[in-house]
Amino acid sequence: MSSSVPRKRVRKTPEARRAEIVETAARVALTEGLECVTLRRIAEELAVRPGLISHYFPSADDLVGEAFSVAATGELDALLPADRPHGTPAQYLARYFALSAGEAYDDISRLWINARHLSRYRPVLRDRVAEQELASDDRLEAVIRDGVARGEFRTDDPRATAIQILVVLDGLGAHANSDRTDRPEVVTRLAVTTAERELGLRYGALTELPAIAEPPGTAEAAEPVEPA
Repeated sequence: MSSSVPRKRVRKTPEARRAEIVETAARVALTEGLECVTLRRIAEELAVRPGLISHYFPSADDLVGEAFSVAATGELDALLPADRPHGTPAQYLARYFALSAGEAYDDISRLWINARHLSRYRPVLRDRVAEQELASDDRLEAVIRDGVARGEFRTDDPRATAIQILVVLDGLGAHANSDRTDRPEVVTRLAVTTAERELGLRYGALTELPAIAEPPGTAEAAEPVEPA
């Protein structure tokens, strides 16, 4: 006769439980869309009662906003880290373009499309989208200012230059659901071309830089993009 010892349930701290809920919601948002982030769905994912989710997030809109913020912040930190000790501003900018142009980031592009659409009807999400847009502006502006200070870039208005680059990237990301196999190279590298022009760099300067040599355990360094 076999016997089994009941497994002792580990009681998570409120902070750990909330983080688990948000991380799960962010994953569902990325892979399936923000419309799929509901209190019941996240409860099913975690094998808990919906009441536990509503204890931390009484409103589904609050959970949707938090899920988007976590996913968007994770994307920004991976693409363009706040601390950049392993390369020059130009190298980090080149890395940013190489990573954001890859198919691996189509999910986050779709999430941004999704969030901007839904934010028309959801005030909480609208505020979160505005916060993340501002964070992206600030992060890219900081890299550009650093490059100007080091003599790598030339621009009289780093903020305006950052926004121009992000507008182009957003436009390209809007095609994440489309077949882009026949997209001309001049379109594919449009964001890079914009950056090179606005930062006083020659054409191809950002695609010929060596990859950043990041130590083990950090985000994988992007391969240099071949010059167009």
